[in-house]
Amino acid sequence: MRTDSSPGSLPAREHLPAAGAGTPVLDVVVPVYNEEKDLGPCVRRLHEHLDRTFPYAFRITVADNASTDGTPHVAARLAADLAAVRSVRLEQKGRGRALRTVWSGSDAPVLAYMDVDLSTDLNALLPLVAPLISGHSDLAIGSRLARSSRVVRGAKREFISRTYNLILRGSLQARFSDAQCGFKAIRRDVARVLLPLVEDTGWFFDTEMLVLAERAGCRIHEVPVDWVDDPDSTVHIVRTATEDLKGVWRVGRALATGSLPLDRLTRPFGDDPRDRDLTGVPRGLARQLVGFCVVGALSTLFYLLLYSGFRHFTGSQLANALALLVSAVANTAANRRLTFGVRGRGGAVRHQAQGLVVFGIGLALTSGSLAALSAATTDPDHSTELAVLIAANLAATVLRFLLFRAWVFPDAPPTTQTPDPHLPDSHLPDPHLPDPHLPDPHLPDPHRTWSDAR
Repeated sequence: MRTDSSPGSLPAREHLPAAGAGTPVLDVVVPVYNEEKDLGPCVRRLHEHLDRTFPYAFRITVADNASTDGTPHVAARLAADLAAVRSVRLEQKGRGRALRTVWSGSDAPVLAYMDVDLSTDLNALLPLVAPLISGHSDLAIGSRLARSSRVVRGAKREFISRTYNLILRGSLQARFSDAQCGFKAIRRDVARVLLPLVEDTGWFFDTEMLVLAERAGCRIHEVPVDWVDDPDSTVHIVRTATEDLKGVWRVGRALATGSLPLDRLTRPFGDDPRDRDLTGVPRGLARQLVGFCVVGALSTLFYLLLYSGFRHFTGSQLANALALLVSAVANTAANRRLTFGVRGRGGAVRHQAQGLVVFGIGLALTSGSLAALSAATTDPDHSTELAVLIAANLAATVLRFLLFRAWVFPDAPPTTQTPDPHLPDSHLPDPHLPDPHLPDPHLPDPHRTWSDAR
């Protein structure tokens, strides 16, 4: 949720806690499977730390993933001894399933989880959740790969962790540094929108949630942590890595094919500074420049390939005209769709006609350059011709962008999204909105994944 602000300022998220009397501000989930030995000391140590250092009411939830040993009895005993501890039993395994179940039903405005081995130093817990309580960030993660982190673990796990995060950066364009550190937190209002779209129920749950959060424009806060590897960890590294790579492939394919409903992730959490008309700030200029440069670079390469091909069959002037004509049509279509966000067929013919006028200017510049080259030397070599054409195209590029922005697409609107009836409209104040701390019947079913809708 975001608070209202003046038209000339950036909107701010709502400061927490916003829970009612007796409701904990923080709910820390400890997912466990056959951890009867470590569960008791872990929870008591965590409880003592929170009771001593955390300034708000809290809850610790033990999420038992279908344990077959004495873990359920230990969890029940902890819940009976400590008022701030509760136990939830699941009949199926899966860390992601446990977190989705507990977080979806929690009434705390800030939700967190940590591994039962407490490998992460607990002094990082308050810095982890403070940005969420203050309204600065939407999610927070502990990072073992930050420069100031202090980590003790074997070379094999260090290599696997860094390799996995490099894969995420290269394949899913992830910008967070540590996907799998068992130390994360999320605001409940953000979780209610993201969790229904997270499909994985195992170890890849964290990564998928963070990728979707980035695509939604959420702010992810990273906290450097002190972390000591647990030599008795029951995590099967090879099997977990294999499942993670399958998850990367699934999410990457969904993003590439468009089957992931990204329209449900676009600015779902309220006001956004990009939707504001801020005085003196050119709307979308930076994004348009980036898009125009990318399209321009590809168009120039396409043009040079066409010119080289046509040059085998005709003279330089005709080859230049044909290559420029074909590439200009493709360039206008690409800029219309990608740079200026114009979709649909409306106005497409007019845009192409105006694009041809821009093409004429580019033709005049490049043809004039070739004419000047021919006047300077009677038999220029092919590499010299290409160099002159590149220089002429660079000169025409600046003028082309200005004409596109000011004449061809002067009022190009941002991409419009079809309203999703499952998401509350938080852009307009509505006096009839229900209490935000009560379950919203219009939110998506937390057990329905995006693959069900495909």
